[in-house]
Amino acid sequence: MRANPDLRLRGAIEAVLFDLDGTLVDSAPDLIVAMQRLRAEQGEPPAEAAAIGAVVSKGGRAMLRRGFPDADEARIETLLPRFLELYAEAIATHTRTYPGMDAVLGAIEARGWRWGVVTNKPGWLARALLAALALEARCAALVTGDCLATRKPDPEPILHACALARVRANRSVYVGDDPRDIEAGRRAGTRTVAAGWGYLDGADPHAWQADVVAATPHELLDVLGLV
Repeated sequence: MRANPDLRLRGAIEAVLFDLDGTLVDSAPDLIVAMQRLRAEQGEPPAEAAAIGAVVSKGGRAMLRRGFPDADEARIETLLPRFLELYAEAIATHTRTYPGMDAVLGAIEARGWRWGVVTNKPGWLARALLAALALEARCAALVTGDCLATRKPDPEPILHACALARVRANRSVYVGDDPRDIEAGRRAGTRTVAAGWGYLDGADPHAWQADVVAATPHELLDVLGLV
């Protein structure tokens, strides 16, 4: 594959940080299974899988609002712990890194850069998922939704990840599939890449003011100057 210089970020890079669900990994299949199991427990027929999968990047409550569209917020809060329990029971049955992402991680490591994960997912789930996919030991920094007092779009989780990885924010790149990711990266002072392959729910990532939009993980190799 020939590099496209028009896509490339400018300046030195020390680290690449990723959102988790919808950016690094396709976790929707296992989350949809957990939702359908919860629906069955509640005596409800299966929900529309695509509607749930489209909002995975927005978190458990957003998925529950799709899975239980008639539920009020009090019921959503009641259902959330059980939904997460069911998900944790089979967290990596169908979940995989996106096609091409293993090559991206390998190229980052071969260049001597570091990579990490900044996610709003709870730590007990994020750690279990990375461990199941044999990624935990390779990850230079993992910042989850319960690590700090703030979460994305606040910049502090990304800045904390840079500190853990011992890299400078202005020499780091943050890749995500939600507007909150791009806002957090900009505010932290990283360069930003909108992941066009993620759970966009009909949104146009070109509207998020990222430095670059990458359509696929393969294109991310071009963006990072790794090919």
